[in-house]
Amino acid sequence: MESKKGLVLVYTGNGKGKTTAALGLALRAIGHGEKVYMIQFMKGNPDYGEVQATKYLPGFQLVQKGRDCFVKKGNPDPEDLELAKEGLELAREVIASDQYDLVILDEINVAVDYGLVREEDVLSLIDLKPERTTLVLTGRYATEKLMEKADMVSEVREIKHHYKKGIAAQPGIEY
Repeated sequence: MESKKGLVLVYTGNGKGKTTAALGLALRAIGHGEKVYMIQFMKGNPDYGEVQATKYLPGFQLVQKGRDCFVKKGNPDPEDLELAKEGLELAREVIASDQYDLVILDEINVAVDYGLVREEDVLSLIDLKPERTTLVLTGRYATEKLMEKADMVSEVREIKHHYKKGIAAQPGIEY
């Protein structure tokens, strides 16, 4: 395979589809025989569709580093802080290993906004990234510094959402 320039991609904004966009990118990478590692911060439900689906995809590793409940902004549970710390350390190991073509840090932007992860630590992950590896940062509230350092930033903007009609989260759509 020809040598490839790894990028830093950010999917942010208040609309639905940031994780889905990153998963689509992962699917595309796997189609080219690439290896993908995804760490989900602040998510811990093993029944999510993407967790189940990745079991069938060669070269795709997904690890959740969160609890199966919402994190309280400004007052996180000590377990939330510990899981985020573990996720950050795992991200450092995975990126430094230079074994993956695509590394996705799902909801990392929210983890920064909620104070579970320091912005400086995420910036250092970008610096650690091997030349060939693409790093994807998802979640609302991406900081200016992270967006400045990225090669591409997409903002997903909500125009309309079925939740506002009282339609609850559905498997295969939201999770």
